[in-house]
Amino acid sequence: MDKSVLEEILRQVSKPVRYMGNEYNMVEKDPSKVLIRFAFAFPDVYEVGMSHLGMKILYHLMNEREDTYCERVFAPWTDMEQKMREKGLPLFALETRDPIAQFDFVGFTLQYEMCYTNVINMLDLAGIPLRWWERGKNHPFIIAGGPCAYNVEPLADFFDLVVMGDGEEVINELLDAYRQWKIQGGTREDFLVAAAQIPGVYVPRFYDVEYNDDGTVRSIKPNREGIPSVIQKRVVKDLDKAYYPETMIVPYMDIVHDRVMLEVFRGCTRGCRFCQAGIIYRPVRERSVSRLMDLAAKLISNTGYEELSLSSLSTSDYSDLENLVKQLMERFGPQKVSFSLPSLRIDSFSRELIEEMIKVRKAGLTFAPEAGTQRLRDVINKGVTEEDLLNSVRQAFELGWDTVKLYFMIGLPTETQEDLEGIADLARKVKQCYFDVTGGQRSRRLRITVSAASFVPKPFTPFQWVAQDPVERLNQKLDFLKDKLRIKSVEFDWHDPRLSFLEAVFARGDRRLGKVLLKAWKMGCKFDGWAEHFKYDAWLKAFDDTGMDPKFYANRARSREEVLPWSHIDVGVTPSFLWREYQKALKGELTPDCRERCWGCGITRLGGGLCQ
Repeated sequence: MDKSVLEEILRQVSKPVRYMGNEYNMVEKDPSKVLIRFAFAFPDVYEVGMSHLGMKILYHLMNEREDTYCERVFAPWTDMEQKMREKGLPLFALETRDPIAQFDFVGFTLQYEMCYTNVINMLDLAGIPLRWWERGKNHPFIIAGGPCAYNVEPLADFFDLVVMGDGEEVINELLDAYRQWKIQGGTREDFLVAAAQIPGVYVPRFYDVEYNDDGTVRSIKPNREGIPSVIQKRVVKDLDKAYYPETMIVPYMDIVHDRVMLEVFRGCTRGCRFCQAGIIYRPVRERSVSRLMDLAAKLISNTGYEELSLSSLSTSDYSDLENLVKQLMERFGPQKVSFSLPSLRIDSFSRELIEEMIKVRKAGLTFAPEAGTQRLRDVINKGVTEEDLLNSVRQAFELGWDTVKLYFMIGLPTETQEDLEGIADLARKVKQCYFDVTGGQRSRRLRITVSAASFVPKPFTPFQWVAQDPVERLNQKLDFLKDKLRIKSVEFDWHDPRLSFLEAVFARGDRRLGKVLLKAWKMGCKFDGWAEHFKYDAWLKAFDDTGMDPKFYANRARSREEVLPWSHIDVGVTPSFLWREYQKALKGELTPDCRERCWGCGITRLGGGLCQ
């Protein structure tokens, strides 16, 4: 690649720092002295990808190997892509600016269904054949991981292999197998056969899918001997012993989460029935306070950051949180290091804890009631009450907050008009709470943002069998809320239901959708999660041109007997448990936090953390 041409076009694009590399703590190696080159690919822009904790962990983990050089690559923004195509520049890694087509692996993390066309676009921009059967021995192996990889079927044509579960548990085994194959020689398929023997590694081409006349899946079976019929995810059992980087790259530009990220625990015990992450990341595994304090000291020292985020799905559920925060404040408060809890639950809002944390800096507050009535909150097993919400916002207002955000979903199973009205009622009660606390003294400063997203049924949740509301119905519900939320000091924003519709299609899709993705990409669909680039009409035409009905995937209820496209994947939680939870949801019955007792979800088979 002509790097002088790259220097020239960097002067002509927005945010050129996205493509420059050379950040503080970037790993530098001599590529000629390593056996394995791995491009960690994030199918979105730099500032989104550089906020991803999984990339930070695996980047430094792989680079601790003497035989491996892991570099980063992100989706170039449209202006940069145009210049690269005009000048014939292939997609390159930030560290060396070498084309990623020359690497041994290109590994994509799949965090969001609406990034799928970016995966295809990045492969094309790299000059790598798009589908697995078009690649030869001199092409890199294309890998997937991340939460969306648990149903990778819509992308099965494009990936050589997929990692299920905690990447740091699998990656060294995979690289060891590749090292042996590369030294000994053999066909491309020889390596894939060896990789398929590693627990947690899925090779889509080694499985055949048959369909019934009605379009549903009939069976998913291995097409060769020695390939497991079920792929079980891998689990890091002890986070204290698991790898975690003691340094992180410090970008030259603002990124979405521009701070040190300290993962306090992994998994969730709450059991919200809409939440995929709460299922696929089980069991709960905590890091000890002593280990977290050691990591915090090294990360702050090695990066210079003055803000640290305590990261998890529900940080306020950490068993020793108050002690951790107290120690962090005592140790780093004098250095003016601030701390944020990005995932506070309404029923875990501790005034004493928050008072301790805001001594340095006050962050924004977001509360997620999810639903407008207690009946619907019980259906989704949210486990919080209106009283919990009002107590939390009251304490926040007493501590000086004037701005809060309330997050809801519309289109949840069994939702009624009364549930929608409850959203506006809660907004009014929060506003009244503010006036009760302040006596109206700060009324001009009050901002309550009500945010609504459309429910998307996800695999491996109790709601994986339900139908999503049609787009037209979701729009009617939004119009109703727009009218009801015309309240002074209350702002309403919402997620485009058309995007949620496509998200549902690909979340529960099968392999036949690969041709839709390819067609949509050829029609210019990319950066679909960005409103200014979303081409809904093009997507609908892609479905029409390929003879596929998106409503079959999004708006259709499934029976318990139906073979789901992800039925050959085992995340530890059993389908029978998920079905029981679905039936309890329809009755409005709660399943309490599994820290209180075991509800038999099946994850104990994998062990680790609270389920040892």
